[in-house]
Amino acid sequence: MNERITDIYEKYAHKFSDIEIRKDSLYIISTPIGNIEDISFRAIHILKNIDLIASEDTRNTNFLLQQYGIKNRTISYYAQVEAGKVDYLLEEIKSGKSSCAGIGCRYALYIRSRKYFSFKMHRKPNRHIFNTGSSALMHSLVMSGFTTKKFYFQGFLPLKKGRQTLFKDLANVKMPIIIYESPFRIYKTLKDVFENFGNKEISVSRELTKKFEQIIRGRVKSVLEQNIKTKGEFVIIINNSV
Repeated sequence: MNERITDIYEKYAHKFSDIEIRKDSLYIISTPIGNIEDISFRAIHILKNIDLIASEDTRNTNFLLQQYGIKNRTISYYAQVEAGKVDYLLEEIKSGKSSCAGIGCRYALYIRSRKYFSFKMHRKPNRHIFNTGSSALMHSLVMSGFTTKKFYFQGFLPLKKGRQTLFKDLANVKMPIIIYESPFRIYKTLKDVFENFGNKEISVSRELTKKFEQIIRGRVKSVLEQNIKTKGEFVIIINNSV
């Protein structure tokens, strides 16, 4: 366990002792996008005191939990298993025996639990508790130097069907456009950006908040000529406002 991190948390733990951990509730916990020290004290307190933690990647989650001495039960919950687990998790929440924290909690569970809680009029209305955290979107946008007044978040692109049509539509969006990309497709996507936007200014960020964080800015051609290490998750921002 990282003793320095743990010591810092323990020093301030008493400040969170009066936070009520509700049963029959869904907690949405934002966890670090890179550096594990970015997690909030409130998030640690909630994770230490709930009954079940659902996460998209249990390996990464378990590593994070180990750093803070958290030993609560975890369950994997991602797109491919969502259909078979959403009812189970909702029943856990309904039972009142367990609270459920979502690390990267998926849309279906959130929406279906909202419908359930909307009928529980005799209970307290707030059964979804959000804990904010660092965001790759905002971190990369601020570091790009492009305007933050107005921007368009695309997220991940289609792999094949509809990809080129989407690029043509995005070319008409006159503001910075934010795209998430994997290390396996970063060069392909940058070439697609050049074909559809021309030699625009772009910012490419990877390994955000980690030790080897890298942010490359420039015109698309010059960025393609650089040695981009294909490791970590990428954020591409196209400055399409000019």
